[in-house]
Amino acid sequence: MLYRSYSSYYAAVALLALGAAPAAAGAPAKLWEVSGLANPESALPDAKAGVIYVSQVDGKPDGKDGKGAIATVSLDGKSVNLKWSSTGFNAPKGLALAGGKLYVADIDQLHEIDTKDGKILKSYAAKDAKFLNDVAADSAGNIYVSDMAANTIWKLSGGKFEVWLSDAKLENPNGLLVEGGNLRVAAWGVMTDGFATKVPGHLMSVALDSKAISTVGDGKPFGNLDGLEPLGSGAYLISDWMSGKVMKYGADSKAEVLLELGQGAADIGYDAAAKTMYVPQMMKGLLQAYKVE
Repeated sequence: MLYRSYSSYYAAVALLALGAAPAAAGAPAKLWEVSGLANPESALPDAKAGVIYVSQVDGKPDGKDGKGAIATVSLDGKSVNLKWSSTGFNAPKGLALAGGKLYVADIDQLHEIDTKDGKILKSYAAKDAKFLNDVAADSAGNIYVSDMAANTIWKLSGGKFEVWLSDAKLENPNGLLVEGGNLRVAAWGVMTDGFATKVPGHLMSVALDSKAISTVGDGKPFGNLDGLEPLGSGAYLISDWMSGKVMKYGADSKAEVLLELGQGAADIGYDAAAKTMYVPQMMKGLLQAYKVE
């Protein structure tokens, strides 16, 4: 695991989370931890299958080295398959499930994986894409993918993978979530040099019908945002990669710090029924499970 090269790639000169409240007294309780993962970027629980899918970059985030893989971890953290799907990847990141298939963003491709055996069924090329990152699915099975470095969102629909929206107002989109008729976007913040930002990102929304971009909450920046999961009633779980904070962002526009885990807290997953959050720690090679009450 190339932690040193990964750390240097993400130059830690970005401002850390702004406007976040102190850590909550009743912080989420840690349930278990799995080590030995190769730069885990995204965690996606599948309660029906009894596993958590974990993407492993295993090196540089833009490295076309054929080293990436998808791991599976049992919901109790006791069973791990590091190479559940390990052929055909470079630096896999965001994950989404739709129609019994697992969709994975990988630099400039979107892979469609058969969840029965972990084999790639099809790969969709994203011409001129710079840094495909997170993935989200809507109720109709359409797939949305953020190109963080290009201020672009791609869409897979009817077998066609095309640019859906490209706009500097997206402020380097990272985490994605479909809620009703809107695509929620966790922005990294406007990048200046590499992944550095003078002003971190905030939460925004894109209407699926009109593609109109709006802010969620007061629009104040509060982190280099990565993972995004819904808690209901207008609240979200959001991770800040640079600071390593996991926050609850409420309808009152306050970012309450739940955990401070160190740089690399990436694309979190959340099982609402079990009230369990899964946090991939990219720099430490860990997947951690927390009870969220």
